[in-house]
Amino acid sequence: MTSMHQLLSLQELNPEQLQQLLQLALQVKQQPAAYQQALAGKSIAMLFEKPSLRTRVSFDVGIQKLGGHSVYLDQQNGDLGGRETVEDFGRNLACWTDAIVARVYRQSTLEKLAASSGIPVINALSDLYHPCQALADLLTLQETFGDLRKVQLAFVGDGNNVCHSLMLGAALAGMSLVVITPPNHGPDGHVLQQAQLLAAKTGAKLTLSHHLSEAHGSQAIYTDTWVSMGDSMDAAEQQQRFGAYQLSSEVLARLDIGYLMHCLPAHRGQEVTSELLDSQASLVLQQAENRMHAQNAVLIQLLA
Repeated sequence: MTSMHQLLSLQELNPEQLQQLLQLALQVKQQPAAYQQALAGKSIAMLFEKPSLRTRVSFDVGIQKLGGHSVYLDQQNGDLGGRETVEDFGRNLACWTDAIVARVYRQSTLEKLAASSGIPVINALSDLYHPCQALADLLTLQETFGDLRKVQLAFVGDGNNVCHSLMLGAALAGMSLVVITPPNHGPDGHVLQQAQLLAAKTGAKLTLSHHLSEAHGSQAIYTDTWVSMGDSMDAAEQQQRFGAYQLSSEVLARLDIGYLMHCLPAHRGQEVTSELLDSQASLVLQQAENRMHAQNAVLIQLLA
């Protein structure tokens, strides 16, 4: 596999690297004993500005399963860079640890950490991207449907960090992705342009729409919280902007879609109904489990 030095965004991968990461993740999942010492002697700093359940636990447990050691650092005093600069923080962590996993408010924080520390930095979520989630999602789709080039996925909701990474991942994989958002909630223009450039090279198809009907015939449909963590919008405004995009079993039947995806946490009764989230159509727990395997593949590729 072509060498990887960090993972701040899926833009840093090429199609071959993506497929090899997904294959490695599947091997780690199916043959965990073969990788028990993959990170032996390695220490990874886990830096979290934002609260987390799946990201923190999946990285922590995954590192342990690979024979490594994790050090959890939360930011109880506010954003990173307040007490000391991001660059000084990164340089110090590089004295003791072999890599940094960071969940931050701003993508620029990750870029500063990577530039100053000189050790691998993995984006565990930022304002622009959520690459580890997208890798887990692609792994889940590959397990469920096989060849990703024959898959059409629909994403419904806010054009947020999850949407951005799904666009880049789908483009790299040669998939078809329909992004459906309310007006004025579309994805970032620069990220969209990058995804379109990748799609032109791989044969992927990216479609943008404001109409839920455009999802018709997709194998799976993906939704996320209406308002990202740290953003604010009162309940009435959320309902006004996003209410028509709520997913339920009835909606999936009408659109001829077999499966639901969600990165969690879910706001039951808002973007998705409880009956659909808990139904046989839901892939959400498979996605959650696959977070660890996808992240482990990244760690192995960067450090082993």
